[in-house]
This record gives sequence, C-alpha cells and structure tokens, in this order.
Amino acid sequence: MPRGKRAPKRVIMPDPVYHSELVAKFVNFVMSDGKKSTAQKIVYEALEALSKKRKTDPLKTFETAIETIRPQVEVRSRRVGGANYQVPMPVSGTRQNALAFRWLTTAAKARKGKNMQERLAEELNDALEGSGGALKKREDVHRMADANKAFAHFARFSR
Repeated sequence: MPRGKRAPKRVIMPDPVYHSELVAKFVNFVMSDGKKSTAQKIVYEALEALSKKRKTDPLKTFETAIETIRPQVEVRSRRVGGANYQVPMPVSGTRQNALAFRWLTTAAKARKGKNMQERLAEELNDALEGSGGALKKREDVHRMADANKAFAHFARFSR
C-alpha cells in the first residue's frame, strides 16, 4: 500500500502549431536534455515531410499512425503460489500513448543514416503502411499476450 496521496496528473497545453495535446505530448517525449525547441523542430518537420509524402493533413495522419501503434493488451508478471506467470492485461489509455510514443522514437532512433526528422517521418509512414519497427513491437506484444491467454484468469487477482 503506497503512503500518501497519488501525484495529480499535470495538464499539458496543446502545441502551438496543430493545437493538439497528442502532438504536445509527443514533442515532450522526443525532447532530450530539456531542448524543447529542438524537439518541436524535429516533430514538426517530420509531420510536414509525412504530409508531403502522403498528400494528407499532417495532424490526421499522425493520429492515425499513433492509433495503429497503440497496444490493446500487454503481459504483466504476476506471482501466484511461488510461480511467476505472464498474465495478459488490457492497457490503459495513457499507457497506450506512452508505449506507442516510446516504440516510435526507439524505432526511429534505430534507423541508420539520415537525420531524426526523416527517420521519424519514415517510421510514421511505415506504421501507416503496416510495417516498421514500432508496429513490429506492438505485434510482438500482442502475440505474447495471445500466447499467454491460458493465464488470463490470474488477472482478476491483481490490484
């Protein structure tokens, strides 16, 4: 049982260009060492490149890409009677976004060659086309949850 109160969720201001909280959250995710303007430049240029490539609205395209990467279920370790089981559990909305952002940035960083804007744009484009590292990660997580469906009945004992 944790002591004290749970920290309140901070309200995030929508980003200045697209007026979207999702984009603002993603900018914060891309940011490193507190360099927000650099992170904004990376994200906005990636979205522009993506919209030029697909000839669509950048915000709608970004939201669709994130929607395809979001996981619905994940496995969590649960200790029952001296044995650890990988129990499939549904993922909450905020965690879905956090995982999608993490997988997207990790997959973009893993790509070789070009600058971060281009790698991010390519990763988003790949997600929309049904390929790419972030989408592969999501499918691995879903496959793992599917393989451990037999232990789903342990989920109800969780907190």
